[in-house]
Amino acid sequence: MNSITQDLLYKQSVVKYSFKHGVTKAAIKYKMHRKTIYRWREKYDGTAQSLRNKSRRPHKHPNQHTEEEIKKIKDYKDKNKETGLVVLWIKLRRAGYRRTITGLYRVMQRIGIYNKAPSKKKEYEPKAYEEMKYPGQRVQIDVKYVPSKSLTKEVREKDGRYYQYTAIDEYTRKRILWASKEQSTLASTEFVEIVIKKFPFKVECIQTDNGFEFTNRLNWQGTKKKTMFEKKLQELGIRHKLIKPKTPRHNGKVERSHRKDQERFYYNKVFWSFEDFKNRLKYWEKVYNNFPMKPLKWLSPNEKYLEYIKG
Repeated sequence: MNSITQDLLYKQSVVKYSFKHGVTKAAIKYKMHRKTIYRWREKYDGTAQSLRNKSRRPHKHPNQHTEEEIKKIKDYKDKNKETGLVVLWIKLRRAGYRRTITGLYRVMQRIGIYNKAPSKKKEYEPKAYEEMKYPGQRVQIDVKYVPSKSLTKEVREKDGRYYQYTAIDEYTRKRILWASKEQSTLASTEFVEIVIKKFPFKVECIQTDNGFEFTNRLNWQGTKKKTMFEKKLQELGIRHKLIKPKTPRHNGKVERSHRKDQERFYYNKVFWSFEDFKNRLKYWEKVYNNFPMKPLKWLSPNEKYLEYIKG
């Protein structure tokens, strides 16, 4: 039973009570004005639906186009079939029409003599996702700001911000997390070295967004100089794949993992120091890598890796 039906049944009970005991007693019992009950009684025909409120929407708008204006618009359009909206509006203005061009556009659409040209923009068609075939084939890396509410006032005043560097293997979903006090190409380079040491498999490709901590691709000066991070990848023989600008969905696995961090790790945590943050993040990495996941058919990232190496 929805709220509208309940309201109608309530009105009906008030009206029935008033017929049985009088309007005054009904007004006292239901704490209503007698005029309201009389108005309902006049509408009541024995059914609850008769007590439904009628629409208060006006039948006519005080500023709507008159019949004469609409006739003039139709006549001018018939004589100027190929004329565009702006030219037609100017001609009508010269003939005494005083409406805005927006008003003309709306009334022409309403009476069906102006159809908006179909958009030439193609709808976005997502490409089929490239499934990884083995661990290390591609690793996504991104940086997450540690929420300010997760830091004490003393920590914010002393250190400012903390950052979480994240690397996630697309095949196993296994992650490496690293606490940092800065977001820079130097920190990114240091993180890559940690990732290479900690992952138990060879990393062939690393995918990132176009942040300044990874690349100069979107540098406003237009420089093509490689960052320290890019040089390190080149030195290690790792291919660097950059996603299309403004398309974080292309780095979807690391983005989704950051949402899980927010929901399961940061939402009720307060860090008292950088060491505290670093230690708890290390523990969270262990928890995450041992947590069963639906995309992995309810295996954990560590179990997925063991499944692969066992063949």
